[in-house]
Amino acid sequence: MLKLITKVQAYLDDQSGATAIEYGLIAGGISLAIVASVFAFGDDLQGVFETIGTAMENAEGAVEDTATSN
Repeated sequence: MLKLITKVQAYLDDQSGATAIEYGLIAGGISLAIVASVFAFGDDLQGVFETIGTAMENAEGAVEDTATSN
């Protein structure tokens, strides 16, 4: 019986699982912040990426034109 009580007491004193739960809560908070920011700024981000994509396409065309003229 004493062995059982000792094991139960050791189980109740064990704090190792608390760290994993804390990391899980931190990861959940970060993911929530990412989702909220994408939701809030989604249209603006889409415009930024479209602008970048257009600039890259124009740069690609300029490089191809330079390569064919040489």
